[in-house]
Amino acid sequence: MNGQAQASVHFQVLTVYPDVFSSFLSQGLLGRAIEDGKLEVDLYNFREFGVGKHAKVDDTPYGGGAGMVLRPEPIVETLEQCRKTSGKDRILKVLLSPQGETFNQNKAIEFSQQRNPIALICGRFEGFDERIRSFVDEEISMGDFVLMGGEVAAMGVIESVARLVPGVIGNKESLEQESFGSDLLEYSQYTKPLVYQGMKVPEVLTSGNHRVIEEWRHNDALRKTKTRRPDLYRKFVKSHKESSKS
Repeated sequence: MNGQAQASVHFQVLTVYPDVFSSFLSQGLLGRAIEDGKLEVDLYNFREFGVGKHAKVDDTPYGGGAGMVLRPEPIVETLEQCRKTSGKDRILKVLLSPQGETFNQNKAIEFSQQRNPIALICGRFEGFDERIRSFVDEEISMGDFVLMGGEVAAMGVIESVARLVPGVIGNKESLEQESFGSDLLEYSQYTKPLVYQGMKVPEVLTSGNHRVIEEWRHNDALRKTKTRRPDLYRKFVKSHKESSKS
């Protein structure tokens, strides 16, 4: 990190395609956060610990079946390398897998407060040898769909966590008001022009009355959440009922 202050969050990404991350980690606010030392992301190609002269990281599944399965040795040995190079006694080892807990904003907040390095293990091929799960702390899924590998999932985790690190997003208020910050979707946003193809910006937003505007935004967020994410709306109502009782 070139003598800069210690990063607030430190990721270690285990992947067979480290070059995929080059542009992602060098652009915009994320690139600036790394440059300023607010975020650290180290890439580890676990093919370096591959087996045999061909550095194999996968093999055919016992019992037969389609595709190839990631072997345990390259990943477990890379995790140990991550721990050694981190300078810490412990790292948080996270397997990116469709079988894991669904990633959400609460988990992003939890990761943003993690002081030990977070190792994100990106899968490929037809999955992991089951024994790899004995060497990780938790599993994270990005949702009920299948990707070709864990790299895109790792990017989602890194970006969602990085923006919670103090100083990465300049406007703290925007973090508090956006979707999922309060179990509600974000209210509708408008900018110029005032009228576009017959669709006009709600007059309340041009009134200059901030109290009325805030009330409109809150009601709009409630409406959108109730319509588009009834599960979140029920959670919001329940939490407010419980807080009113206490």
